[in-house]
Amino acid sequence: MSKSKFSMIVAIVFSGLISANGSAADSYQIEHLEPLSWWNNMQSNKLQLMIHGKDIGDLTAKVSHPDFRVIGNERASNNNYLFINILLGEQLKAGSYAIDFYSANKKVLTKYYQINSRNKHSNADKSYSAKDVVYLLTPDRFANGDTKNDSIDTLTEKANRELKGGRHGGDIQGMINNLEYLETMGFSQIWPMPMVENNQATYSYHGYSATDFYHIDARFGSNELYKELSSKAQQHGIGLIKDVVLNHIGDQHWWLKDLPTNNWLNFQESTYTGTHHKRESLHDPHANQKDKTLFSDGWFVPSMPDLNQRNVYLSTYLIQNTLWWIEYANLSGLRVDTYSYSDKAFLTQWTKRITDEYPNINIVGEEWTTNPSLVSYWQRGKRTHDGYVSYLPSVMDFPLQDAMINALKNKESWNSGLNQLYQAIANDFQYVDPYNLVIFADNHDMSRIYTQLDEDIKLYKMAMNYILTTRGIPQVFYGTEFLMSNPGTDDHGVIRADFPGGWSTDKSNAFSGEGLTSAQLSAQKHLKKLLNWRKTSKAIHHGKLIHFAPKNGVYVYFRVFENETVMVVMNKNKQAITINAKDYAELINHNKEAIDVMSGQSYSLDNVLTIESQSVKIWQLGQ
Repeated sequence: MSKSKFSMIVAIVFSGLISANGSAADSYQIEHLEPLSWWNNMQSNKLQLMIHGKDIGDLTAKVSHPDFRVIGNERASNNNYLFINILLGEQLKAGSYAIDFYSANKKVLTKYYQINSRNKHSNADKSYSAKDVVYLLTPDRFANGDTKNDSIDTLTEKANRELKGGRHGGDIQGMINNLEYLETMGFSQIWPMPMVENNQATYSYHGYSATDFYHIDARFGSNELYKELSSKAQQHGIGLIKDVVLNHIGDQHWWLKDLPTNNWLNFQESTYTGTHHKRESLHDPHANQKDKTLFSDGWFVPSMPDLNQRNVYLSTYLIQNTLWWIEYANLSGLRVDTYSYSDKAFLTQWTKRITDEYPNINIVGEEWTTNPSLVSYWQRGKRTHDGYVSYLPSVMDFPLQDAMINALKNKESWNSGLNQLYQAIANDFQYVDPYNLVIFADNHDMSRIYTQLDEDIKLYKMAMNYILTTRGIPQVFYGTEFLMSNPGTDDHGVIRADFPGGWSTDKSNAFSGEGLTSAQLSAQKHLKKLLNWRKTSKAIHHGKLIHFAPKNGVYVYFRVFENETVMVVMNKNKQAITINAKDYAELINHNKEAIDVMSGQSYSLDNVLTIESQSVKIWQLGQ
């Protein structure tokens, strides 16, 4: 017999022995195990692990530990998935726990799972509130702190700063490098647009097309750097809010290559079916079922598959993923994208589970409509028309944003101009807690406030003074502090333009002020002064809002808390006006003096008060 034939026979026999004995551990490989880790002392003692790998559903998982017990193995319709239910004991210690996988009665694989000690000083316990001002930023467009990660070999889209909708190189390190600027300006929370992996061919910079829920996109940094951002931000008195997307994923998500079940996505077996965006259909007593279903189940765009949260494995996955990031990065709160598009019953389950685990956490949902009855429907404690129960603490106040723009731009009449702002606030009876709404002059999905107000700096300052003194939690979009604009276009790539100074080659630098125009410097200085004063005002943080009906282009409101009173007067007229303090004696009470918070100048309340044309005066009242 030749040597080659002998070798072949040996190889065949050896291969057969392996197959018969099942002793080759590498015949089963785990490609994904999520959540990546967990914590002891969580409020819920249940954990479900998603295991993904070729034919992994053939196996049964077992653990030999009294405080880390497998209580169930559940198999999906796709045999490449296994869902393991774990019961966590009260005495569970931090450490690495072996999960053994068996084929029949033979162990073929062991995987170690990490349990960590829970954070004893959670930022979610203090979360964000009306005492804060939130800085919304687009990570790819804020600052490039590490040029080495601008393009990554394993990620499809490469850096191209010349392309408006392309990746420009901003990253987590850029945010870390500029925390001092944010602190000095007076911001106390940051809300970056999503930073989990978006391995899409185009438009991957915005972050709303996740391809991996558990890993930060390498072009932004790493999970460890994200955690460092949270820690270093806290050292500057700044909390980190995570932007959560529950409704959809990117079409390059690893799930799409091997979906766990036949109903993981909405319209999974159909050709692309888009949502009609008519959120009224959820509440319309005359709506047909098809319209109701299409709103929630339809896809945003063909590249964003819509998730079916009625699938119990998926709903558990999304809940645990949110909890994982809160604990892992010590987050101070959450913002939820396209809130109402997700399944309603799931949203109740999700918000309850998150707030059960973190009772003081603030979560704001995006419901983009100018109808306050639709926005208020989602806030926790609302007595709804259909009995729906929500546990969502906050919603974005789109009705107020729209009213403010109209109030500043429309002609004054009995029913327009500043009266529209008054009417919007008068609608607060529809909200359970209007003081916990997130308010804003602009955001990442609309034209910048300076553009909306036709680049009128007086109106811009009126808008910002209003947002920072009325009820609610103010959010400011990055660059708004120095008049970033998008003239002549509503292209999101332009709206989310690069922050000047965030790249070493930039000709101007908004962090230092170098190269900014006098108008930009004036706006930035104005906002810095206002933000830092706001930090000190308990009346703004906690005070009741009491307003007077606008008259002749003048709108007056007060913020009152204990013995502190702030008086705000908006004058939209193109000429200075005077008011008599005695007309507001109900709120002024025995105060004799008003301090202009911007100039520090003192005024006697026994005299008439002058308000310059198209301006807002903010007075701190003293005895």
